Amino acid sequence: MINLMSSDPTIIHAAKRVYRTYLSIYSQLPKQPFGVVLNKETFKGQLVFREKPILLPGEDFIPLYKIEAQG
Repeated sequence: MINLMSSDPTIIHAAKRVYRTYLSIYSQLPKQPFGVVLNKETFKGQLVFREKPILLPGEDFIPLYKIEAQG
C-alpha cells in the first residue's frame, strides 16, 4: 500500500514553505488548495487543487490540515 501523506517534519516544513510563498504572492486565494505535492529529494512542490492528486515516484502529498497544524 502506498502512503500518500507524509509525517516527516522536514517534508511538512518544506510544504509549509511552498504554501506560504504562494500565499505571499497571491494573498487572495480564489480557491482553497487541498495540500501540497512535494518532491522528497529536491523539496520543490506545488499546491494541489484536486482531492486525489496523482503522484510521481519520489513525491509526497501533504494535506493542508497538516501544514496548518504545524503553526
